[in-house]
Amino acid sequence: MRYTGMVSRAALAAALLLAGTGMAAADDHLLVQRIAAGTGPVLDPDAGLWQQATPLTVALQAQMIATPVNAEPAVSALTVRAVHDGLWLTFQLRWDDPTKSDTIDLDRFGDQAAVELPVKAYDANNPPNPMMGDADQPVTIMQWRAALQRDQEQGEPKLPDIYPNAHIDFYTGDLLKPEEARAYTGAVGLGNPVSRVGKSPVLDQMAAGFGSLTVKPQQRAGAKGVWADGHWTVVIARPMKTDGEFDPKLAPGDGSVAAFAVWEGGKDETGSRKAWSDWVPLSLEK
Repeated sequence: MRYTGMVSRAALAAALLLAGTGMAAADDHLLVQRIAAGTGPVLDPDAGLWQQATPLTVALQAQMIATPVNAEPAVSALTVRAVHDGLWLTFQLRWDDPTKSDTIDLDRFGDQAAVELPVKAYDANNPPNPMMGDADQPVTIMQWRAALQRDQEQGEPKLPDIYPNAHIDFYTGDLLKPEEARAYTGAVGLGNPVSRVGKSPVLDQMAAGFGSLTVKPQQRAGAKGVWADGHWTVVIARPMKTDGEFDPKLAPGDGSVAAFAVWEGGKDETGSRKAWSDWVPLSLEK
């Protein structure tokens, strides 16, 4: 029954593709500009080179297939620029957001943004499903999270930081040995990557259809976001070639596609409640 539901959703997604909503218009083309070799990932969102990269306005739409749906997403468009140095592919995303949301608790969510790339070489006659790919055409999804960046820069928040009126008798780690306390630490004890501060505020993930999103065992992506004057500017970068089975392999001169998603935490957007784009054609400058 679960498999049947996935097929039904995939069929609906395919219908949307055939209706013309699965691929951006031909004029919506993002030139990935070549920069000096060896420059590496440009993780500064305000670096001067971004002013030289050609911007593209990408329309975002409501997520209406996977429940819970998001009929009226807070963000309707974002501006995308992209560069590469032959080794690293780097995107700069910029969108309006009146509130900076980088703390998570029971009823507060963080701002997020993601870039999706097909794992296999792109075939215009058989494009992958932009909604997390499928079993035959998996995708890579690099998801930046404002909360992860805050924790990385300021340290993991303590319970009193989020709930100042909370009273704490003791922590299990204060009384038990580490191996005994692990059972009481929830997601942290299970090794959930979202529950620990990592080296980067972006999760390098893979997916092969609805409900299959998985954090990769090797994290290769990097990112940094800056919020100022009512908008976010976020940079997300990844190596163009790796030995990872679920990593894209790209080279100067290649053509491919990318899709984008944005979550505004201040509007209770999280999980499937997001704004997303169709595939946008990419051209990696030689």
